[in-house]
Amino acid sequence: MPDFLLYALLAGLSLALVAGPLGSFVVWRRMAYFGDTLSHSALLGIALGILLDINLTVAVTAGCILLAVLLVALQHRQWLASDTLLGILAHSTLSLGLVVLALTDGIRIDLMAYLFGDLLAIGVADLYWMLGGLGIVMTLLGLLWRRLLSVTVHEELARVEGLPVTAIRLALMLLIAIVIAVAMKIVGVLLITSLLIIPPAAAQRHARTPEQMAIGASLLGCLAVLGGLYMSWNLDTPAGPSIVVCAAGFFMLAMSIPRRA
Repeated sequence: MPDFLLYALLAGLSLALVAGPLGSFVVWRRMAYFGDTLSHSALLGIALGILLDINLTVAVTAGCILLAVLLVALQHRQWLASDTLLGILAHSTLSLGLVVLALTDGIRIDLMAYLFGDLLAIGVADLYWMLGGLGIVMTLLGLLWRRLLSVTVHEELARVEGLPVTAIRLALMLLIAIVIAVAMKIVGVLLITSLLIIPPAAAQRHARTPEQMAIGASLLGCLAVLGGLYMSWNLDTPAGPSIVVCAAGFFMLAMSIPRRA
């Protein structure tokens, strides 16, 4: 196996393993639009990273985390409905990122790679960065699993029981922000949330417990990565969109299989 294909496989599988349980909370809490907002803001992070001449992955991670904190603060003040606020921030950050890139003289970048991913271009340094970031997210997710479930199932009851609901909600958003930042190079800004939504949505139909759904989502995500890389290698299709197409295929298959009584 060529080195670049091995790196792509390891990066994709590690992302799928983390995106499964984390994406389950995205589906349960109906946060798909939040993920889209963060992924759109990633392009602004890229633009600022180029403008300030800093590492793009660091810039994107910092940008996503700052936007997650801003969203929690604005939602807490309840000036606008959450979906309205998310819509404003999503399109504003994406457009501002494109404007900043257009004003940056003398620098040319492959914007398509950031929009739709370039998994096969991942190097050793990118792989280490991804594995480190995803390992931290997986560890924190395991430690917070029960608390996140309690807040997701019944937020008011969790508040009465003394759980720090706002802090737990912020922690979930920050974990999503980190995953989106490190996943940008795999499936791209415009397709990131698909791995956080499609496999968990497919697993939800046949899962009986939250843990079954999380494990099933991770397995389906891994299968989508394997199938997408196979398509990309044999059919010369872009790797990121191929992974999403495979994930969508598994979703349709899951929907067509009758649920167990």
